[in-house]
Amino acid sequence: MRNILIIGIGAGNPDHMTVEAIEALNRADVLFIPDKGEEKAALRSLREAICARFIRQPGYRTVPVAIPRRAEAGADYQGVVDDWHERIATRYRALFEAELREGENGALLVWGDPALYDSTLRIMERVAASGLKLDWQVFPGISSVQVLAARHRIPLNSIGGPILVTTGRRLAAGFPADQDSVVVMLDGEQAFGAIDPEGLDIYWGAYLGTPGEILLAGPLATLSAEITRIRAEARARHGWIMDTYLLRRRTA
Repeated sequence: MRNILIIGIGAGNPDHMTVEAIEALNRADVLFIPDKGEEKAALRSLREAICARFIRQPGYRTVPVAIPRRAEAGADYQGVVDDWHERIATRYRALFEAELREGENGALLVWGDPALYDSTLRIMERVAASGLKLDWQVFPGISSVQVLAARHRIPLNSIGGPILVTTGRRLAAGFPADQDSVVVMLDGEQAFGAIDPEGLDIYWGAYLGTPGEILLAGPLATLSAEITRIRAEARARHGWIMDTYLLRRRTA
């Protein structure tokens, strides 16, 4: 039986690593480090820096994992994602078989929290379903949503109110009529610029937890164009961007 430790490493600041996550890192014999090419080399480097800082035991090995690119979603979003996950699962299975001996612990370092808009857990289920004897444990991490709220010094919810966590793809249909606090992730198309901004405030953050963190907050009608511009400039400068934001109905 091969065992995989799925470790949430936070949104970008190594200081956000939990004690539980650090102890899990120190149980790992092999660390599988995703590689998404030069444009996201900073993400790979941060994982490596976390290992160097927190792993106390000598002799652990790192194995790069070349993550295949996802095809453009088009109209068949679910089908494209399903195919992408299958290709990643096939790659992980091959590496687990080749690099991880029975009884050893492998580790996957997941941005933020593995339970929130991350597919690692679904991919592990695919690997196990393919016939490989595999077990895994999950260690939660601080998510970009938590860091966003902390940086802006705000609660995520109104008093007694719910929070909806959704994607830019879904927000594009409009701000939900039955919600007053909506957290948006995975918004590559800046859906906040396509909805009616009347009565909405935005709390936006990019590269949360990193030295290059960017924060903006205020009326959506006022900031929409500015966020779009700053986001485009930052992506061109870094080659990648991760951003999250909260939209909230303004109260009297």
